[in-house]
Amino acid sequence: MSQTNQTLGEFIIENQTSFKYSSGELSRLINSIRLAAKVVNHEVNKAGLVDIIGNAGDTNIQGEDQQKLDVYANDKFIQTMTNRNIVCGIASEEEDDFITINSQDENHQNKYVVLIDPLDGSSNIDVNVSVGTIFSVYRRVTPVGTPVQIEDFLQKGVNQVAAGYIIYGTSTMLVYTTGDGVNGFTLNPAIGSYYLSHPNMQFPEDGRIYSVNEGNYTHFPRGIKDYIKYCQKEEGDRPYTSRYIGSLVSDFHRNMIKGGIYMYPKSSKSSNGKLRLLYECNPMAFLAEQANGKASDGYMRIMEIEPTELHQRVPFICGSKNMVDKAEEFMKNAES
Repeated sequence: MSQTNQTLGEFIIENQTSFKYSSGELSRLINSIRLAAKVVNHEVNKAGLVDIIGNAGDTNIQGEDQQKLDVYANDKFIQTMTNRNIVCGIASEEEDDFITINSQDENHQNKYVVLIDPLDGSSNIDVNVSVGTIFSVYRRVTPVGTPVQIEDFLQKGVNQVAAGYIIYGTSTMLVYTTGDGVNGFTLNPAIGSYYLSHPNMQFPEDGRIYSVNEGNYTHFPRGIKDYIKYCQKEEGDRPYTSRYIGSLVSDFHRNMIKGGIYMYPKSSKSSNGKLRLLYECNPMAFLAEQANGKASDGYMRIMEIEPTELHQRVPFICGSKNMVDKAEEFMKNAES
């Protein structure tokens, strides 16, 4: 039985038998992410004291300005997972293409690929707002021992074997699932260990928070506009409270605890939405569903979308089940 004073390492060992591919590799992979997160957390927490904030002077594959901490976090996660010889491939939001690991070693038997957003919400660093890391893990589909191929990464979200995020806030938490519920671990900075602080995390079925960038309201499709008006209408337990941080990890984390809905729909400015299916939407959808929530593009389940490219963007609606259902209802009614 899990105890709230358990360390993450103890929890992983105790629960690895419940994972259907119980070879120990996934446990070592989660441990490597834990290690890299501690290093990144250290840099985030001293961001105002050293030359680590601000623009790095480059853009990523999406044409977005890279922050210095984006580059740092990307390097640290890739370095940690590569040096520990755990995965056979990594895809990052900050890299143009996927990275093949140990492709020259005919004996390597690594079975997992990792897709990662190393620092979600990094534009908030300069103003001391919470940021995070998002990760997603799949078993490769090409033969073990051969170099990974693009099809190892372009898998539906339903094929994920693990997903999670780290939130660097007033406290640092690692929240993850391997398909058997969602558990959150808080870092004790004094001794450098994560402790189980939020066992069996669950979205309330209903919530009173809606999270959307209302500055883009005029560009949203009619269904989203109608749903926002519904959230604002004074009737029953409404109006709902508007809370939008601008960091997916932070908004998702709050809504999972308090109950709410997060929306980043398509718009006249971003016809396919802005969030990345593989690095952001799929892992968050997996977590949401494991925590009694729901994730949709407005019409269909996020984890059933067939990926066609590494940096694919999709509309994203995620949170408490009844709220997502209601948003989908408005989307469908707007189409009729």
